[in-house]
Amino acid sequence: MLADNYHLIKTNIDKAARKAGRKPEEIKLIAVTKSATLEDTLEASKLGITHFGVNRVQEETVKVEKLPAVNWHFIGHLQRNKVKYIMPFYAMVQTLDRLSLARELERWAEKNDREIDVLVQVNISGEESKFGLDPKELSSFLDQARGFKRLKIKGLMGMAAFVNDPEEARPYFRRLRQLRDDSVAKGLALPELSMGMTNDYAVAIEEGATMVRVGRALFGW
Repeated sequence: MLADNYHLIKTNIDKAARKAGRKPEEIKLIAVTKSATLEDTLEASKLGITHFGVNRVQEETVKVEKLPAVNWHFIGHLQRNKVKYIMPFYAMVQTLDRLSLARELERWAEKNDREIDVLVQVNISGEESKFGLDPKELSSFLDQARGFKRLKIKGLMGMAAFVNDPEEARPYFRRLRQLRDDSVAKGLALPELSMGMTNDYAVAIEEGATMVRVGRALFGW
């Protein structure tokens, strides 16, 4: 089943990319493992998936330790006291949303003598239940975050409001892409846009996503 799901997702990514005049290889599939077993995660890796997303640090420790060669992305709300668990193993933190967290990431990156890629999370839906910067705060935050030497800001991350029709998510993704483009116009290099999940990843790709975070459609929760 997992292999079939993966094939379908790859087919959908291909179709969405070509519909938008893009190359499918521009889009990274982030396999979200929060409800996947260790066995399913290992199988996904054997299928060729190289990027995995984690929502909670300590609950996923075994999977991370079993698959050190893949790219682990932290995609949940990150508490500062969990940063020490992130730093040795993760390639990217996709949910940077406050300067206090940036300072803690910088401190632990220094301790581990490394740099770490980050995405800035923006609350594009405006929902109180979602984390992320208010879009109006983004420009100022990016200016301040550029001062951190070990954090490499690669782009933006956001979540649309949950809707039944994926087309209703399109304006949210378009907003995030525009925020990114506005920042690039000011001289920032922000190649990555992480947006789109199981319900709406095809629409997100059409609107410019370079990373889609898919769990349920892959692992069949």
